[in-house]
Amino acid sequence: MTSFGFLHTAAVHVDVFSALLDEISPDDRAVHVVDESLLTDARRRGRVDEDLRRRITTRIDELTAEGAVAILCTCSTIGGPAEEVGRHGGVAVLRADRPMARIAVAGGDRIAIVAALESTIGPTRHLLEESAGAAGRRVAITDAPCLEAWTHFEAGDHDRYYASLASHLQSLDGTFDVIVLAQASMAPVEKLVHLSALVLSSPRTAVAALVERDLR
Repeated sequence: MTSFGFLHTAAVHVDVFSALLDEISPDDRAVHVVDESLLTDARRRGRVDEDLRRRITTRIDELTAEGAVAILCTCSTIGGPAEEVGRHGGVAVLRADRPMARIAVAGGDRIAIVAALESTIGPTRHLLEESAGAAGRRVAITDAPCLEAWTHFEAGDHDRYYASLASHLQSLDGTFDVIVLAQASMAPVEKLVHLSALVLSSPRTAVAALVERDLR
Protein backbone atom coordinates (compact mmCIF):
# COMPACT_ATOMS: atom_id res chain seq x y z
CA MET A 1 0.00 0.00 0.00
CA THR A 2 1.25 3.46 -0.97
CA SER A 3 0.27 6.59 0.94
CA PHE A 4 -0.53 9.74 -1.04
CA GLY A 5 -0.89 13.13 0.61
CA PHE A 6 -3.52 15.78 -0.08
CA LEU A 7 -3.13 19.41 0.99
CA HIS A 8 -6.50 21.19 1.05
CA THR A 9 -7.72 24.68 1.89
CA ALA A 10 -11.36 23.52 2.23
CA ALA A 11 -12.59 20.51 4.19
CA VAL A 12 -15.18 19.72 1.51
CA HIS A 13 -12.39 18.33 -0.67
CA VAL A 14 -11.41 15.52 1.71
CA ASP A 15 -14.25 13.17 0.78
CA VAL A 16 -14.02 14.04 -2.92
CA PHE A 17 -10.35 13.18 -3.26
CA SER A 18 -10.57 10.15 -0.96
CA ALA A 19 -13.32 8.74 -3.18
CA LEU A 20 -11.30 9.36 -6.33
CA LEU A 21 -8.24 7.62 -4.90
CA ASP A 22 -10.42 4.69 -3.80
CA GLU A 23 -11.78 4.44 -7.34
CA ILE A 24 -8.53 4.90 -9.25
CA SER A 25 -6.16 3.04 -6.93
CA PRO A 26 -8.15 1.24 -4.22
CA ASP A 27 -5.13 -0.42 -2.60
CA ASP A 28 -3.56 2.93 -1.77
CA ARG A 29 -4.13 5.24 1.22
CA ALA A 30 -5.03 8.92 1.36
CA VAL A 31 -3.54 11.22 3.98
CA HIS A 32 -5.19 14.63 4.30
CA VAL A 33 -4.25 17.99 5.80
CA VAL A 34 -6.75 20.87 5.71
CA ASP A 35 -5.65 24.44 6.39
CA GLU A 36 -8.24 27.01 5.34
CA SER A 37 -6.06 29.86 6.58
CA LEU A 38 -3.62 29.36 3.70
CA LEU A 39 -6.23 30.43 1.14
CA THR A 40 -7.76 33.07 3.41
CA ASP A 41 -4.41 34.78 3.95
CA ALA A 42 -3.32 34.42 0.31
CA ARG A 43 -6.52 36.20 -0.75
CA ARG A 44 -6.18 38.88 1.90
CA ARG A 45 -2.53 39.59 1.09
CA GLY A 46 -2.91 39.26 -2.66
CA ARG A 47 0.07 36.92 -2.89
CA VAL A 48 1.83 33.96 -1.32
CA ASP A 49 4.50 35.58 0.82
CA GLU A 50 7.35 34.04 2.81
CA ASP A 51 5.14 33.50 5.85
CA LEU A 52 2.69 31.49 3.77
CA ARG A 53 5.52 29.53 2.16
CA ARG A 54 6.77 28.55 5.61
CA ARG A 55 3.28 27.42 6.59
CA ILE A 56 2.87 25.46 3.35
CA THR A 57 6.21 23.80 4.11
CA THR A 58 4.96 22.83 7.57
CA ARG A 59 1.82 21.26 6.13
CA ILE A 60 3.80 19.34 3.52
CA ASP A 61 6.15 18.12 6.26
CA GLU A 62 3.12 16.87 8.21
CA LEU A 63 1.98 14.84 5.20
CA THR A 64 5.41 13.31 4.61
CA ALA A 65 5.64 12.48 8.32
CA GLU A 66 2.42 10.49 7.83
CA GLY A 67 4.12 8.49 5.10
CA ALA A 68 2.99 10.32 1.96
CA VAL A 69 5.34 9.57 -0.93
CA ALA A 70 3.77 12.18 -3.21
CA ILE A 71 1.44 15.09 -2.46
CA LEU A 72 -1.39 16.76 -4.33
CA CYS A 73 -2.21 20.39 -3.54
CA THR A 74 -5.89 20.81 -4.34
CA CYS A 75 -5.95 24.63 -4.07
CA SER A 76 -5.26 26.48 -7.32
CA THR A 77 -4.28 29.69 -5.55
CA ILE A 78 -1.39 28.14 -3.60
CA GLY A 79 -0.65 25.24 -5.95
CA GLY A 80 2.35 26.81 -7.66
CA PRO A 81 4.09 27.80 -4.41
CA ALA A 82 3.36 24.32 -3.01
CA GLU A 83 5.15 22.76 -5.99
CA GLU A 84 8.10 25.11 -5.42
CA VAL A 85 8.25 24.16 -1.75
CA GLY A 86 8.28 20.52 -2.78
CA ARG A 87 11.10 21.02 -5.28
CA HIS A 88 13.24 22.85 -2.74
CA GLY A 89 12.58 20.20 -0.11
CA GLY A 90 12.95 17.15 -2.34
CA VAL A 91 9.25 16.23 -1.99
CA ALA A 92 7.07 15.23 -4.94
CA VAL A 93 4.25 17.83 -4.99
CA LEU A 94 1.73 18.29 -7.79
CA ARG A 95 -0.75 21.15 -8.12
CA ALA A 96 -4.16 19.71 -8.96
CA ASP A 97 -4.72 21.81 -12.07
CA ARG A 98 -1.46 20.95 -13.86
CA PRO A 99 -2.71 17.78 -15.64
CA MET A 100 -5.90 19.64 -16.60
CA ALA A 101 -3.86 22.49 -18.08
CA ARG A 102 -1.98 20.10 -20.37
CA ILE A 103 -5.28 18.73 -21.66
CA ALA A 104 -6.70 22.23 -22.08
CA VAL A 105 -3.93 23.59 -24.31
CA ALA A 106 -4.15 20.49 -26.49
CA GLY A 107 -7.93 20.77 -26.71
CA GLY A 108 -8.36 24.03 -28.58
CA ASP A 109 -7.05 27.47 -29.45
CA ARG A 110 -9.54 29.57 -27.45
CA ILE A 111 -9.51 28.86 -23.73
CA ALA A 112 -11.69 30.46 -21.04
CA ILE A 113 -10.72 30.45 -17.37
CA VAL A 114 -13.77 30.24 -15.13
CA ALA A 115 -13.04 30.98 -11.49
CA ALA A 116 -15.15 32.04 -8.54
CA LEU A 117 -12.14 33.48 -6.72
CA GLU A 118 -10.10 36.32 -8.19
CA SER A 119 -6.96 34.93 -6.49
CA THR A 120 -7.23 31.82 -8.69
CA ILE A 121 -7.25 33.55 -12.07
CA GLY A 122 -3.62 34.71 -12.23
CA PRO A 123 -2.08 31.39 -11.17
CA THR A 124 -4.30 29.47 -13.60
CA ARG A 125 -3.48 31.79 -16.49
CA HIS A 126 0.25 31.47 -15.75
CA LEU A 127 -0.03 27.68 -15.67
CA LEU A 128 -1.92 27.57 -18.98
CA GLU A 129 0.67 29.83 -20.60
CA GLU A 130 3.45 27.62 -19.24
CA SER A 131 1.72 24.47 -20.48
CA ALA A 132 1.10 25.97 -23.92
CA GLY A 133 4.75 26.96 -24.20
CA ALA A 134 5.91 23.49 -23.23
CA ALA A 135 3.60 21.98 -25.85
CA GLY A 136 4.62 24.45 -28.54
CA ARG A 137 1.03 25.68 -28.81
CA ARG A 138 -0.26 29.21 -29.39
CA VAL A 139 -3.54 29.70 -27.58
CA ALA A 140 -5.76 32.65 -26.68
CA ILE A 141 -6.60 32.66 -22.98
CA THR A 142 -9.50 34.72 -21.65
CA ASP A 143 -10.44 35.37 -18.03
CA ALA A 144 -14.15 34.59 -17.53
CA PRO A 145 -14.72 34.85 -13.77
CA CYS A 146 -17.98 34.15 -11.96
CA LEU A 147 -17.14 35.81 -8.67
CA GLU A 148 -20.72 36.04 -7.40
CA ALA A 149 -20.86 32.24 -7.16
CA TRP A 150 -18.37 32.16 -4.29
CA THR A 151 -20.82 33.64 -1.80
CA HIS A 152 -22.95 30.51 -2.22
CA PHE A 153 -19.96 28.25 -1.62
CA GLU A 154 -18.98 30.15 1.51
CA ALA A 155 -22.56 29.88 2.77
CA GLY A 156 -22.47 26.11 2.26
CA ASP A 157 -25.16 26.26 -0.46
CA HIS A 158 -23.35 24.09 -2.96
CA ASP A 159 -26.40 23.55 -5.18
CA ARG A 160 -26.70 27.29 -5.81
CA TYR A 161 -22.93 27.49 -6.29
CA TYR A 162 -23.07 24.84 -9.02
CA ALA A 163 -26.20 26.32 -10.61
CA SER A 164 -24.65 29.78 -10.79
CA LEU A 165 -21.55 28.40 -12.44
CA ALA A 166 -23.55 26.24 -14.86
CA SER A 167 -25.54 29.28 -16.00
CA HIS A 168 -22.29 31.19 -16.48
CA LEU A 169 -20.83 28.38 -18.58
CA GLN A 170 -23.92 28.33 -20.76
CA SER A 171 -23.35 32.01 -21.54
CA LEU A 172 -19.80 31.27 -22.71
CA ASP A 173 -20.63 28.40 -25.04
CA GLY A 174 -19.89 29.01 -28.69
CA THR A 175 -17.21 31.58 -27.91
CA PHE A 176 -14.50 29.21 -26.64
CA ASP A 177 -13.12 25.80 -27.59
CA VAL A 178 -12.18 24.91 -24.01
CA ILE A 179 -13.59 26.07 -20.69
CA VAL A 180 -11.34 25.45 -17.71
CA LEU A 181 -12.97 25.14 -14.30
CA ALA A 182 -10.14 26.66 -12.32
CA GLN A 183 -11.11 25.43 -8.84
CA ALA A 184 -11.48 21.82 -7.73
CA SER A 185 -14.78 22.71 -6.04
CA MET A 186 -16.29 23.32 -9.48
CA ALA A 187 -15.94 19.74 -10.72
CA PRO A 188 -19.64 18.75 -10.33
CA VAL A 189 -20.59 21.48 -12.81
CA GLU A 190 -19.15 19.35 -15.62
CA LYS A 191 -22.16 17.03 -15.36
CA LEU A 192 -24.69 19.88 -15.25
CA VAL A 193 -23.92 21.31 -18.68
CA HIS A 194 -23.89 20.01 -22.24
CA LEU A 195 -21.87 22.43 -24.30
CA SER A 196 -20.09 22.48 -27.63
CA ALA A 197 -16.96 23.57 -25.76
CA LEU A 198 -14.74 21.08 -23.94
CA VAL A 199 -15.31 21.61 -20.21
CA LEU A 200 -12.46 20.53 -17.94
CA SER A 201 -12.12 20.15 -14.18
CA SER A 202 -9.08 19.08 -12.22
CA PRO A 203 -9.77 16.42 -9.53
CA ARG A 204 -9.92 13.17 -11.52
CA THR A 205 -6.98 13.87 -13.83
CA ALA A 206 -4.97 15.12 -10.85
CA VAL A 207 -5.45 11.96 -8.81
CA ALA A 208 -4.64 9.79 -11.83
CA ALA A 209 -1.41 11.74 -12.39
CA LEU A 210 -0.53 11.53 -8.69
CA VAL A 211 -0.94 7.75 -8.64
CA GLU A 212 1.14 7.42 -11.82
CA ARG A 213 3.75 9.83 -10.33
CA ASP A 214 3.34 11.97 -13.46
CA LEU A 215 4.37 15.25 -11.85
CA ARG A 216 5.55 17.07 -14.99
